[in-house]
Amino acid sequence: MTRPTYILPIIILSQFTGTSIWFAGNAIVFDLQRDWGLAEQSVGYITAAVQLGFIIGTLVFAFLAIADRFSPRRVFFICSVFGALANVAVLYSAEGLSSLLILRFATGFFLAGIYPVGMKIAAGWFDKGLGRALGYLVGALVLGTAFPHLIRASGSEIPWQQVMTGVSILSVVGGTLMLTLVPDGPHLPKGSAFNPQALRIIFRSKAFRASAFGYFGHMWELYALWTFIPVWLLAYSELNHSALNIPLWSFLIIGIGFFGCAVGGVISDKIGSAKVAAFQLSISGICCLLSPLFFYAGLPVFIGFLLVWGIAVIGDSPQFSALNAENAPREYVGSALTIVNSIGFLITVFSIQLINSLLTVIGPEFIFWLLFPGPVIGLWMLRPLLK
Repeated sequence: MTRPTYILPIIILSQFTGTSIWFAGNAIVFDLQRDWGLAEQSVGYITAAVQLGFIIGTLVFAFLAIADRFSPRRVFFICSVFGALANVAVLYSAEGLSSLLILRFATGFFLAGIYPVGMKIAAGWFDKGLGRALGYLVGALVLGTAFPHLIRASGSEIPWQQVMTGVSILSVVGGTLMLTLVPDGPHLPKGSAFNPQALRIIFRSKAFRASAFGYFGHMWELYALWTFIPVWLLAYSELNHSALNIPLWSFLIIGIGFFGCAVGGVISDKIGSAKVAAFQLSISGICCLLSPLFFYAGLPVFIGFLLVWGIAVIGDSPQFSALNAENAPREYVGSALTIVNSIGFLITVFSIQLINSLLTVIGPEFIFWLLFPGPVIGLWMLRPLLK
């Protein structure tokens, strides 16, 4: 079957709109702190709730083989709708942290039927060039993650309720596009049943350990940085008495990672995924180490530094996905990827909560030092794949 030219753009667009609900809670957290009286640490709890929901959702979908028993595009559509409902339900919930966390958990649960399933839909259409396609798809995740900040940046007069409603509508639109315009591809992979016993087997492979632990180091840093970028920008703004458009710069710093993913995917065709991942993880680690210095730099240097970091911090992600798929034992590929992704997102919960707990203890300029061990350990473990 010939692949229509519109297939990849529609998948990318649907992935972008579907994942726009991921960080919607973060984009409005300052409003909720003002209107609901939430504590400063609530930003970490909100992100952690989504991450935990995604972890549980991923495991449930894998155990029940949902995307194998049913058409992935139908799964994508249903989860886009239910994820949107969980997201917009914040408008009608009690004004408290507990109900907010439950709804963010539910949003994360349904995201497990959007982000990974979107990857599977793409794999059904790409028997060749999948690495490049995954680069664009992870880039779409980046833009979707950043998009609520852009909506918030378009005007301070926009109520936070409209932000949540807007991204929920986008999620439904994306799911509808996927359902109606993207048929199941001719190369759709058939997954084997999830086998939790694979945990004892998959890490015996030296190559898989290298890619998996490299990915774990990357995940220690990624979502914690994305979570606390607005907090860091606010602290810088208050220190320098500058009127920064925090939502706009949050969008740009996170969203610019699209180029790291897309360009990295193209380069990986020539030099390999391991080298691309190692280079970007190195840049990201250096940014962690130097972050206190740049916190006191002038505004152009400060913003330029964060934009470079935004490119590098996510650009290695699709390459780690490709490496994990390539090095997993053939008979356990599906189970291995599920286990590694779940562990990776669980790691994000710990790094987010570590910064969250120390946010008021150490100076804001030092909080990203806590992320430095992730890139260091990731690079050290990745060494066997660079030889």
